[in-house]
Amino acid sequence: MSTPKKIFFISFFFFSFFSFAQQNHGVTVIGQVVEKYGQTVPFATVVIEKTDLSMISDENGKFIFRNVKPGKHTIKVSAMGFSVFKKSIEVSGTSVNIPVHLDNELQELESVTVLGRSSVDKVNKQAYNVTAVDAKKLHNSTLDLAHALDRVSGVRFREAGGVGSRSELSINGFSGNQIKIFIDGVPMDNFGSSFQINNIPINLADRVEVYKGVVPIWLGGDALGGAVNIVTNSKPRTYVDASYSFGSFNTFKTAINAGYTSKSGFTTEINAFQNYSDNNYWVNVEAQNLETNQYYKETRVRRFHDNYHNETVIFNIGITGKKYADKLMFGFTAGQNKADIQTGARMEAVFGERYRRGNTLMPTLKYQVKDLFTKGLNVNVTGNFNFGYEQTVDTVNRRYNWFGQYVPRPGLGGEAERSLYKFKNNNGIATLNATYAIGERHSLLLNNTFNMFDRKGSDELYPESIAYQQPQKLQKNILAAAYKFDYNQKWSTSLFVKNYDLNTTLTRSYNPSGNWGDVAYVVLNDKSSNLGYGGASSYYLKQNLQLKASYEKSYRLPTSDEIFGNPNDNVQGNNNLKPESSNNINLGFSYQTSFNNVNALTFDINGIYRNSTDFIRSEFNNNQNKTVTVNLGGVRTKGIDGEIRYSYKKRFTSGLNMTYQDIRNMTKYEPEQNFVSYYYKDRLPNIPYLFGNLDATLFFDDVIKKGNNLSVGYNLLYVHSYYLYWPSSGTSSGKHDIPVQFKNDLNLVYTMANGKYNVALECQNLMDNELVDNFSLQKPSRAFYVKFRYFFNKSNK
Repeated sequence: MSTPKKIFFISFFFFSFFSFAQQNHGVTVIGQVVEKYGQTVPFATVVIEKTDLSMISDENGKFIFRNVKPGKHTIKVSAMGFSVFKKSIEVSGTSVNIPVHLDNELQELESVTVLGRSSVDKVNKQAYNVTAVDAKKLHNSTLDLAHALDRVSGVRFREAGGVGSRSELSINGFSGNQIKIFIDGVPMDNFGSSFQINNIPINLADRVEVYKGVVPIWLGGDALGGAVNIVTNSKPRTYVDASYSFGSFNTFKTAINAGYTSKSGFTTEINAFQNYSDNNYWVNVEAQNLETNQYYKETRVRRFHDNYHNETVIFNIGITGKKYADKLMFGFTAGQNKADIQTGARMEAVFGERYRRGNTLMPTLKYQVKDLFTKGLNVNVTGNFNFGYEQTVDTVNRRYNWFGQYVPRPGLGGEAERSLYKFKNNNGIATLNATYAIGERHSLLLNNTFNMFDRKGSDELYPESIAYQQPQKLQKNILAAAYKFDYNQKWSTSLFVKNYDLNTTLTRSYNPSGNWGDVAYVVLNDKSSNLGYGGASSYYLKQNLQLKASYEKSYRLPTSDEIFGNPNDNVQGNNNLKPESSNNINLGFSYQTSFNNVNALTFDINGIYRNSTDFIRSEFNNNQNKTVTVNLGGVRTKGIDGEIRYSYKKRFTSGLNMTYQDIRNMTKYEPEQNFVSYYYKDRLPNIPYLFGNLDATLFFDDVIKKGNNLSVGYNLLYVHSYYLYWPSSGTSSGKHDIPVQFKNDLNLVYTMANGKYNVALECQNLMDNELVDNFSLQKPSRAFYVKFRYFFNKSNK
């Protein structure tokens, strides 16, 4: 029997056995935790003393204990900032309702709030190395999701330019496809170029979870070193959230999020957004005037061929709150985008006519149900299929310079390579999540994620070419099972196992006759299977001091773009890629404290160790006009990241985070070489190894009018210098490096009518410093933006 089948049948046996193990004896004890003004207290610790019954109240302060032995008991409730609640209760009958009212521990402690990430305490309490960003506190900013993540310790967002440019996230040394991105637990692998993390407005998210290293199995997939889960507000509600912003480089952004839920449970949701920018910001380059032949070693010019726009609509309709379905939603995502291509993989290649375009046409299904067949068995199923296309247009045979001048070249051709290649990836993803709670302490989890890819393409410039008729197919299936143990909310441990299956169909060309131009293809089917495993544990030494440790033997399967290439992103395919694997270890602790009634501090420190084999990284191809992914035999990463946050009442908050990562090439012998590699133990090039953020915000209440508030914020991004190429290559005076970078941002937000109307002013890159990323590609110069936002929620009208 194959390994996936073994895991499936073992998991099925556990679910079947335990579904009949629980008997409904005893009394149900329910309640809700509130403070003296009637506001709910989420995530309070609730214990029935002298029993093994304990839990944490949900986000609405509610709790429920089943099968409590009849008789007299003492219930104990505790939450940070409140006095401990104790009460003797008489348990009898079938159910007992216990109201819990907590008193503030200190007279003014209710005003002490560590604003920002710590407000999503439930996520941060997980055993995994995870940081949660409270996106709601950024809804008045013009940030997209990617730039919001750039302020998290251990995370770097790297992009090739301005709005809509190619981008990737890096988490503790892993980057690109090694990091998986999800929306509400659904992988974004197939969402297309119209729906990328750097064009999604922050208003779409309720919070964003960043998993560094080990990833929980309910986020299905083959992440090697981390994951980002964008969590939307999935509660049934009636609301409107609309915003519009404009600013430098002729940039305009619009976002509309709205939902309606009737008393019968009928629910409809719509999310729509658009981005437009000329991206004509200033860059410092080498250039030669084609009219005068004068050469400028460094000159400041505007980008002139970098227009970008995209429009996306997400529509869902269905029912919520039914016995057979807590949520059943059918949806459709439609989007389109067009992006001029200003440069190649480096700034030296300048284009004036080349562009790419694409669209997303994706039906979706979401189904969630609790207590399916038996209490404690929860199931979540999702599915989607993208019928959209991608295309790069390159038909003008010219050579451009940075002044916008060009020289025609003879014959047919293009600026990079003549092409009208248009393709559909026909990419679909289906996920299944099932959890079964065995009492209050034990639970089982099962996840299966299936991904299919079948590229079909053609080029009207070469209609007879058989190269475009060759199969490019890929199927991935990741099956995972886990066991979780919780003890009195002090100790939580998860153990899991994953099986990774990859099935690839591709072709390789050969010359059957030996004559020039004679090309034939042979079809190859490649299958691989790998088994991963790991665990995560968390322990509270005190209520406000948490220790964490996690380990995983993980695998990451090559993506379709890495194997087959992607003309839209200047990526050359490599069908010899092998899956990469890594042993990941995380250790960390977090501590929260308050003092003098009005001050609060949090500390988070995490250490990482990664030992990777067949590490997949990008480098230039032989012509240095595209990037290609290759396997590097061994890579070792050691690092540490930490964050300190301080708050004074609700008037001031500030935070500092820093990340250091030592990423070394541990490939001692290159293939087919019997001598030690010249780059052995070199730090990997083109990857920042020391960076951090500093932020500070002042809050002013009742400005001009009661209910109107003002905030003034500042953010500083620091990136230490690093080498563009291998440190051991070149002479000491001729090494190419990316210098130290500082990015200063200012923002001012004025909210009216308790947040119903909002206006934000922002200045990004205040000092107009030169900012660069992958292979010295420059990012936007100083920019100013204004954002208007309207928010209406029926429950708060």
